[in-house]
Amino acid sequence: MKKLITLLLIANTAGAFAQKLDTLTVEKIMRDPKWVGVSPSNIRWSDDSKKIYFKWNPGHDDADVLYAIAIGNTNPQKVSIAGQRGLTTDGEWNKSHTQKVFEKNGDLFLADIKSGKVIQLTNTEQREDDPIFNGDEREIIFKQNNNLFALSLNGGQLKQLTNFVRSPEKKKDEEKLNDEQSWLKKQQLELFDIIKKEAKEDKQDSAQTAALEPRQLKELVTGGDRVGLVKISPDGKYVTYRLTKAADGVKNAIVPNYVTASGFTEDIPNRSKVGRPSSTSKMLVFDTRRQAVYPVLTQDIPGIKDLPDYVKDYPTELAERKKANADRQVDIEGPFWSADGKNAVVVISAQDNKDRWIMRLDPVTGKLALLDRQRDEAWIGGPGIETGAAGNVGFTDDTHFYFQSEASGYSHIYLVDVTSGAKKQLTSGKWEVQTLQLSNDKKTFYFTANIDHPGITHFYSIPVSGGKSVKITEMKGGNEVTLSPDEKWLAIRYSYSNKPWELYLQANKPGAKAVQVTHSVSAEFNSYAWRDPEIITFKNRYGADVYARQYLPKKADPAKPAVIFVHGAGYLQEVTYSWSYYFREYMFNNMLADNGYTVLDIDYTASAGYGRDWRTGIYRHMGGKDLTDQVDGVKYLVEKFGVNPKHVGLYGGSYGGFITLMGMFTEPNVFAAGGAIRSVTDWAHYNHGYTSNILNEPFTDEQAYRKSSPIYFANGLKGNLLMLHGMIDQNVNYQDIIRLTQKLIELHKENWELASYPVEDHGFEQPSSWSDEYKRIFKLFEQTLKK
Repeated sequence: MKKLITLLLIANTAGAFAQKLDTLTVEKIMRDPKWVGVSPSNIRWSDDSKKIYFKWNPGHDDADVLYAIAIGNTNPQKVSIAGQRGLTTDGEWNKSHTQKVFEKNGDLFLADIKSGKVIQLTNTEQREDDPIFNGDEREIIFKQNNNLFALSLNGGQLKQLTNFVRSPEKKKDEEKLNDEQSWLKKQQLELFDIIKKEAKEDKQDSAQTAALEPRQLKELVTGGDRVGLVKISPDGKYVTYRLTKAADGVKNAIVPNYVTASGFTEDIPNRSKVGRPSSTSKMLVFDTRRQAVYPVLTQDIPGIKDLPDYVKDYPTELAERKKANADRQVDIEGPFWSADGKNAVVVISAQDNKDRWIMRLDPVTGKLALLDRQRDEAWIGGPGIETGAAGNVGFTDDTHFYFQSEASGYSHIYLVDVTSGAKKQLTSGKWEVQTLQLSNDKKTFYFTANIDHPGITHFYSIPVSGGKSVKITEMKGGNEVTLSPDEKWLAIRYSYSNKPWELYLQANKPGAKAVQVTHSVSAEFNSYAWRDPEIITFKNRYGADVYARQYLPKKADPAKPAVIFVHGAGYLQEVTYSWSYYFREYMFNNMLADNGYTVLDIDYTASAGYGRDWRTGIYRHMGGKDLTDQVDGVKYLVEKFGVNPKHVGLYGGSYGGFITLMGMFTEPNVFAAGGAIRSVTDWAHYNHGYTSNILNEPFTDEQAYRKSSPIYFANGLKGNLLMLHGMIDQNVNYQDIIRLTQKLIELHKENWELASYPVEDHGFEQPSSWSDEYKRIFKLFEQTLKK
């Protein structure tokens, strides 16, 4: 009998992912996502371009494991532990792509691609990292505790190249004497010939000893500042580094954790809030021949004193800033060196997020010369142009430097001659270059872009000199491409609106067939006819096209209800022909449509994929155009599908939760019910990096924060509001929703409730939590939108 029971349990477990999915329920769709199938991830090639490695879990086991396919055999095979030990990691190639140096577990290794041999270069207690080949490829340059070292590949000689010290070492005879000691020493020299003689002999001995001793490494004094970005020129003549001084007075939040193994409440150290003091940095050059150290001269930056336009709204502050006439704080990335070591370029970002400069660095003097300035009165950003980082940049040859810019309104590829300053735009159009890679021979750019449609990505190539781009992939949807090291093959992670990600293999040729490698989706998932939501556009009140996914019911409920789903992150593209990052919400939207709801999923103003003007459309007013796009979407549903305007709800998480709150508070006649998940309620309590881009700082642009924070509009609540929040949320702190709760209590509002999840961070993990929150949201809509 026991044996029979065991067999039945095994059979039931094995069939858990094979049952037919007929009627969608919250419990079914919010299970552990493994029930859908686990897509391949972490795609990478072997160094010889003969294999693709990827994480996968076709058996729905506890953890993903490493698989591999070969070019000649696309049947996935598990990689043994022994096989994994021999794998290389990401590293730096030599110019001919025949060798690669890499770090693994804190030691350095050299891989020879033709022979397949891997040689261990270091075996130390210290951690070595960031290895590269030097200019003539005779040495490996690497870091150990931020200091640079050079290891000869011919003989293994090791040289230390830098010597960072907190403060200069004081020699015994340099010790400071007080007044008494100085006077007595001077008197002794005056009175006694023997002391004069000994002092002269000591000086001669010291000079002779110094002449015979090998030259000591110059001390590079940090003064206690943090050392970073330590780089050496290809010819070894210059070392550049950045010193960062930590800001004083930074206070971090604390997140209480209530469900702990100890039984006691424990504090989780957390982030600071927007407006916190910022660290400052400077870049220095160490001339190894002259043994001289000097700064990169930021006063050469054009517009370093320029003030942002928004300050004009605050006359007192504007007057104070003009009087101060201070240089803005900047951060420098780089330098990026040409292969011959003759040209160096740095990328500089203003800490107020309004400027990015690309400048040529003269390493002899530390002087800068402008190559490109991108000014944005909103904030610098876009694909390949990350705020505070270099982005996609580099040299195509010894005199031409490439970068991405939104100067045309969309992120495109540019090339600048660093000697003449002549610039050339290589790509153009109302679409974005989203990824960028230079070929091994530096003659071709490979890039991903949404040329055909904002929601379709393909892989392209274009000569570095410019010309017509060539589309290489053909499958409609999302194509995430990893190019093989020899550039002959593409590993494509592909998906479609109702088909999760799978791995494909394709030759790197236009028109070549992509062969599917993995089959990850469960039979249970495939047993349901998941909607291929139609991608539509409607005009918003400003005349712009708004893209949206539309889920239509086969039979609308008699109450003609509708729901707007608001994606999170703000700057994210949801309306695509690829599998959604919000796959749970995709399934929930299918369920809503099955229950008679018309659902609209909108790429509102500030979503990714549509260029600079759309990206920055919420500057100084979050909850402005991004919210009116939702309202205009409701108007579209009412006019086209006869939706009852009194039966419209909305829901979303994070930024989507914020918009839900703003909708319920400021558009109470449009939205009858809202489910606000992990919502920002007051932007003055969010982090600095994200918020200061869009709203500046609370104490310099208070108007922007007052217009953008739901807590100031809570009195407008009329409909039924459900708030849901993880109690250990380290992104949007639980404190945020508690402050709003107190405000609602003080306003004597009654038509709201808060569901708290004690063990959840910002991204919920427990299936029980997912099920609970979406059952509550579905119940809210059923009870309020079908009256």
